[in-house]
Amino acid sequence: MAGTIAAVGALAVAVSPAAAHVTVHPASVPAGAQDVELTFRVPNERDDADTVELQVFFPANLPLLTVDVAPVPGWSATVHGRQLATPVQTDDGEVDQVVSDVTWRATAGGIAPGQYVDFPVAAGSVPDQPGSLVFKALQTYSSGEIVRWIEVPVAGQPEPDNPAPVLTLSPATASSSPSTSTATALAVAALAVALVCLAGLARVMVRSRRAP
Repeated sequence: MAGTIAAVGALAVAVSPAAAHVTVHPASVPAGAQDVELTFRVPNERDDADTVELQVFFPANLPLLTVDVAPVPGWSATVHGRQLATPVQTDDGEVDQVVSDVTWRATAGGIAPGQYVDFPVAAGSVPDQPGSLVFKALQTYSSGEIVRWIEVPVAGQPEPDNPAPVLTLSPATASSSPSTSTATALAVAALAVALVCLAGLARVMVRSRRAP
């Protein structure tokens, strides 16, 4: 699966603390969706240091079975895996190891103040049950400071100071139902036509036998 090359963009205004969270995009996908690209957006919220490293931890409760990391200009990526207690059977074979975390390190200057970088990964599929995937992240600055985006937002509660990126898995829609219904209707119609043709053929055969 090919990932999209990440874009590096300068913000038009200084990033305020409220808007400087590490986030995942899109924020929501249908449960069971396949070939999903997830982008971790990392803004620099410091005026006196560059962001030089990002480490994203993948959820263990609802693991992503296959993950590909797209190249990001000016950054190297290191992928770590973990063994599954029980292998999972997929259309592509048995999966017994999944990604536990990915670390991106700047090979040039990193993310300067007032800028952001997108770090994309491609997931072969997401879990087929609705829920939330929490991607805890560590953002390291050239000053040595590490910002821990690990707090899990709670519905109905104020947003924490350092929220972790969260991907919501919404209930899968019945988008396939219309096509299934159409296919069923076409099959019934074809069967009806076939029965009519068979009945007509039977009449012809009976008449042929009765003919002197």
